[in-house]
Amino acid sequence: MSTRADDLIDRRRLRRKLTFWRIAAFVIAGLAIVGLSTWLAGERLPGVTADHIAKVKIEGTITEDEDLLDRLEKIRKSSSVKGVILSIDSPGGTTAGGEAIFDAVRKLAAEKPVVAQVGTLAASAGYMIASGADHIVARKSSIVGSIGVLVQFPDLTGMMDKLGIKLEEIKSSPLKAEPSPFNPTTEPERAMMRNMVLDSYDWFVGIVADRRAMSKAEATTLADGSVFTGRQALEKKLIDEVGGEDRAIAWLGTKGVNAKLDVVEWKRTQRGSFFLPNSLAKAVGRALGFGDFSSELLKEMGADRLFLDGMLSLWHPEKAALGD
Repeated sequence: MSTRADDLIDRRRLRRKLTFWRIAAFVIAGLAIVGLSTWLAGERLPGVTADHIAKVKIEGTITEDEDLLDRLEKIRKSSSVKGVILSIDSPGGTTAGGEAIFDAVRKLAAEKPVVAQVGTLAASAGYMIASGADHIVARKSSIVGSIGVLVQFPDLTGMMDKLGIKLEEIKSSPLKAEPSPFNPTTEPERAMMRNMVLDSYDWFVGIVADRRAMSKAEATTLADGSVFTGRQALEKKLIDEVGGEDRAIAWLGTKGVNAKLDVVEWKRTQRGSFFLPNSLAKAVGRALGFGDFSSELLKEMGADRLFLDGMLSLWHPEKAALGD
């Protein structure tokens, strides 16, 4: 009898184990399906089928952001988007990146009313993008301006001398691959770079003059790299109005957009790992104390500025330097 009782107990234990592993298998399969669908499709936008005002955040260092350009193009083509708010908080970035986004904003504004709402900062390429909108709103204490262009390159020759490192090179002409951090900069090299900077600067000033309805002389006076508060920028015609998002929505109302429409943020398409959607990857990384398991970590640390190349329209608040 005791043997039979033991057999019954063993069978019950086995059934419980099988039931547990069946449930676990279903849960794991469900998570895998959710992870795969999110990884393939990205984060879907809520409420895009109903009429709404699209909001796009442009934050951090400006680069030629393909995801942002794609979002602006999708917004342009969306029949449910009746107006657009560009929420800008940026110190600037690459001149080419600012140009690409500016052009996309102008293309969008040709079909839908677009207003830029400045948060803390819209400087250099950030202001270039804001000027692409039909109306600019900024806080009284926002920082606006820093119109200008710069090129920076390091000089490593002193360190090379200390380490006993010499560079040998053969090139087709003296200005090929110059300026180089491995050679002292010559006057012809500086003149070449200066001409590039001044040409892009002239183009940037022309944009400001055209978009802000001022003469080239007026725009040039403001384009000495100076930054202004929102109140000062209003006085100098660099913005149209002081206020926040409510003022941006009110302006859209003057352009035939129903001010009672929902404001829906069109977010960046973000992908995590195969089994970890981006939002879950961020949560796991933060729980472990490593920050986000995503490319956004570099941006949050400001490290993306270290990898900028080419001509820059960038304000450097950490050095209180004005880029021109």
